[in-house]
Amino acid sequence: MATTQQRARVLGPTDLPEVRRLLARDPVTHVFVDHRVRVTQLEPRWLGGEVWGYGDERGLAALCHAAANLSPVEASADALAAFAALALAQGRKCGSIMGPHQQVMDLWRLLEQEWGPARSVRPRQPFLVLQSTPRVPPSSDVRRARARDIDALYPACVAMYTEELGVSPEAGGGAEAYRARIAQLISRGHAFVHLRGDEVVFKAELGAVTPHASQLQSVWVNPRYRGHGLAAAGVAAVCAAALKDFAPVVSLYVNEHNEPARRAYDRVGFTETGRFATILF
Repeated sequence: MATTQQRARVLGPTDLPEVRRLLARDPVTHVFVDHRVRVTQLEPRWLGGEVWGYGDERGLAALCHAAANLSPVEASADALAAFAALALAQGRKCGSIMGPHQQVMDLWRLLEQEWGPARSVRPRQPFLVLQSTPRVPPSSDVRRARARDIDALYPACVAMYTEELGVSPEAGGGAEAYRARIAQLISRGHAFVHLRGDEVVFKAELGAVTPHASQLQSVWVNPRYRGHGLAAAGVAAVCAAALKDFAPVVSLYVNEHNEPARRAYDRVGFTETGRFATILF
């Protein structure tokens, strides 16, 4: 009988049909990994890492995206043990572990002794979905960002990232790569902004988009304008565009303690369908 480690392997383009079938079990929850698979087609030069698969007697049973984020998909205890063995053998290359709560926390327990301590452990993040017209009127001031907006938008993106994750994306020489990422989101029509002159009032992005779901991320209101209900109207505008142009569901996950954000998402009409967890390094 194969050991759990022997059953885990690096996947490639020839594995795409099985990978797609597995992701189709829950394409909304796994929209991030589904997006990465669609964009890269599992070509190593585009992945910036690897996707691992774990098989049982019925075929491919679990995945783990192993690049900037370590993200398990449909992983049993045996699959997580196999993925942990691969991760420990390679050493930590990711900046975070993220995904469904139980899978992430179980994986972290297998890795913590070697990889810990984490910079931040966020164990119970509500995973929310919206499948209908937003319940609040969308802001007419929020629009898709254009290429010429990047000089105004980029500092706001840095501010949001630093506020949310506790470290600047520019740390360690990361400014060029982060700016390129923002430019890519703009070019795809996945970045949204409310500008007053050259000042960003509100911004948000669709970090992952598939035919099944769009994942909302990086929602930020300029501190000078907070407390005036701009978040809900801004999110409603982004969601209305995403539902119209991309997919029938918008999803997101939010920190459990972030009450203002959770109230805004509730006003828009999001409902909780599960919990995520994130481990930050």
